[in-house]
Amino acid sequence: MARHVLERSQTLPITLDRAWSFFSTPRNLALITPPGLGLTIREPFDDRPAFDGQLITYTVRPLLWIPVRWVTRIADVSAPHRFVDTQLQGPYKVWRHTHEFFDDPEGVRMTDRVEYELPFGWLGELVHTLWVKHELNRIFDHRSRTLARILAPESEPSARQDVVR
Repeated sequence: MARHVLERSQTLPITLDRAWSFFSTPRNLALITPPGLGLTIREPFDDRPAFDGQLITYTVRPLLWIPVRWVTRIADVSAPHRFVDTQLQGPYKVWRHTHEFFDDPEGVRMTDRVEYELPFGWLGELVHTLWVKHELNRIFDHRSRTLARILAPESEPSARQDVVR
């Protein structure tokens, strides 16, 4: 079936090291995911910053609060510039999310490229058109707003106490 691509870019007023520290900490994904998705990292979990071969198991509730197990593997780690998470098990037939970080005069330019396919052939494509592509855009819009808020330079450390590393 069709391979879909979602690309986003955002400039954050932080250093490259701060960006890497935040984004390579898997637990921070829950901070930037809409609460309605119920994202939870399942334990036990190796809590080190992203490394090649790291496995992360989540539970998400994307539809009607039905829990879905999602397992990703981290690969292609090149600190502090890039890592990729690939779904091994979950709601997609294919999910490959490339995270990249570049120095920018205003801080760090962060780019996301998600390549994905849905299961179930033509039915999956229909669900993509009617719901999935809009939901993914809503999730990444939420993420963008949340990152702008929690990584703003004027934020006091106490205001960011829920941010790990």
